[in-house]
Amino acid sequence: MHNNCMESTREEMLMKIREYNFSIIELALYLDTHPDDKKAICMHKEYCKTVKELEDKYQKVYGPLTIKYPCNKWRWLEEPWPWEKEAN
Repeated sequence: MHNNCMESTREEMLMKIREYNFSIIELALYLDTHPDDKKAICMHKEYCKTVKELEDKYQKVYGPLTIKYPCNKWRWLEEPWPWEKEAN
């Protein structure tokens, strides 16, 4: 059961990262047509800072999300691939 709690936390962290990344892209698209919207600019900056913190926290615990994350080990090779998870 402890492992399920860990996986749930991991999945929750990934979902939060995805949500913030989606919001960042949507705000950037909005700012393309509304470049003077100070509230949207502030939200975009805040979300960028938050997603960076979330990604750093996730990667310290679970390993790299992308090839850009510096690490000494390619930890994703230790994890099941997405299609392997579904089979288990």
